[in-house]
Amino acid sequence: MGDRGQPGGQGPDLSLPVRRVAAPLREQVVEVLREAILDFRLKPGQRLIERELIEQTGVSRTTIREVLRQLAAEGLVTTIPQKGAIVVVPTAREAADLYEVRACLEGLAGRRFVERADGEQVARLRAAFAEIERLARAPEPDIKALLQAKDDFYDVLFEGAGNRAIRSTLGTLHARVRMMRATSLTQAERMTSMTEEIRAIVEAAEARDADAMERACEHHVEQAARHGLQGLVGVDPTASEVLAAVGR
Repeated sequence: MGDRGQPGGQGPDLSLPVRRVAAPLREQVVEVLREAILDFRLKPGQRLIERELIEQTGVSRTTIREVLRQLAAEGLVTTIPQKGAIVVVPTAREAADLYEVRACLEGLAGRRFVERADGEQVARLRAAFAEIERLARAPEPDIKALLQAKDDFYDVLFEGAGNRAIRSTLGTLHARVRMMRATSLTQAERMTSMTEEIRAIVEAAEARDADAMERACEHHVEQAARHGLQGLVGVDPTASEVLAAVGR
């Protein structure tokens, strides 16, 4: 797929992986395009041209349109009149609003985890954190692997919380802020503080302290919001003002 924003540049590889019988074709294409967006191979503001997507993925126009509708529902793609589908460019205000909702829901998920998780789930939460810590300590951390490790940590947290509505809603929010998560994790200081914030979550879970767990989850998201919004300074003229208001 040609990159319209980079004349002469090569577009990202959007070819499908070896097809799995159990995975419907549309879901495979959704996964390929979603990962391309979250890995910045498809950049914020880039046009998604149906003809080029069809050539790259080898699927029908109908399937591509269904995929784009799914990605739009996830908040990763939007349709602009006379331009068509483009990768979403989040504004600072939109990002702050998403983080605010995420903080409330993750705080609730943390409280429910303490109330409902069994000992095996608490142990798995500690193990998931250990993998995050291992990756974060690497001289040159693998950001993609670290994001996956964080996703695995949240899978355990949400499973233990036992609330499907929280898990479903937060799954969509995580996809929409993942681009900023990836940017913030390239900051060395964020890597250290993120690890300590997640350690506090695990320790609260092990202590079965619901209040501390809720606070630790909320604090982690609030700090993630600050660093994520810093990545928008210079791109969005309102970012500095929005950043100053975070946490008030």
